[in-house]
Amino acid sequence: MTAQPATPRQAATVLLVRDGTAGLEVYLLRRTRGMPFAGGMTAYPGGGVDPRDGDVDVAWAGPPPAAWGTALGCDERLARELVCAAVRETFEEAGVLLAGTADSVVPDVTGDDWEAQRQALLARELSLAELLATRGLVLRSDLLRPYAHWIAPPREPRRYDTKFFAAALPVGQDARHVSGEADEAVWLTPSAALHEASAGLRPMLPPTLHTLGQLERYPDVAALLAGAPPEPLHPITPRFEKTPDGTWAVLPDGTRLRLVVPLPS
Repeated sequence: MTAQPATPRQAATVLLVRDGTAGLEVYLLRRTRGMPFAGGMTAYPGGGVDPRDGDVDVAWAGPPPAAWGTALGCDERLARELVCAAVRETFEEAGVLLAGTADSVVPDVTGDDWEAQRQALLARELSLAELLATRGLVLRSDLLRPYAHWIAPPREPRRYDTKFFAAALPVGQDARHVSGEADEAVWLTPSAALHEASAGLRPMLPPTLHTLGQLERYPDVAALLAGAPPEPLHPITPRFEKTPDGTWAVLPDGTRLRLVVPLPS
């Protein structure tokens, strides 16, 4: 009997960007080698949806979950979970919180009390709704933009159905290397990141390679936020080909992405 492919787990990933001296920069994490998923690979902050991300008590400002459901092509409940997961994961893995009042963003989240709450989120001792309530803050969904939708191929043992979001680094905050799942955190221009990937210095999975290529077209954060998503949002599932030139991820539109590190056999 043929084994059925694993049901993909819902996940959210955030392309956190800022304006640097050389142009648009994006925040990247290199996942620790030995991680069960994408060990040694460079990726964006993100992770799987937690059941409490759908908590209807999350204080909210900006486009409501129903509007996000339309943008992401899913129901309102899942849209709420994905947006909350994007905000939660960005705080957990980069120390950046996309929250504040209805018309401002919290400027500093670096104190010991903030760190204690970030650790409590990581340990699932605290939910995002509880964190915001204790601080009198609201989730700022208007700081996020839909960007891409990728679903891992059926052959993958760990499958994710991932919505990618774009967000500008809030004024007054700075991303910090706080993720226990990464051994490096860095701001790079998309071109620099892709150059390092092609040179074999920074292995990446196909979604990261492709979205970095899309980011190259934007001169600054304002242009990115105005232009997101860069194409109609639709799920992308790559297939893989091995040729004498290496291993390639082939996208539904025919785009071919060369993978520096061969896929596990």
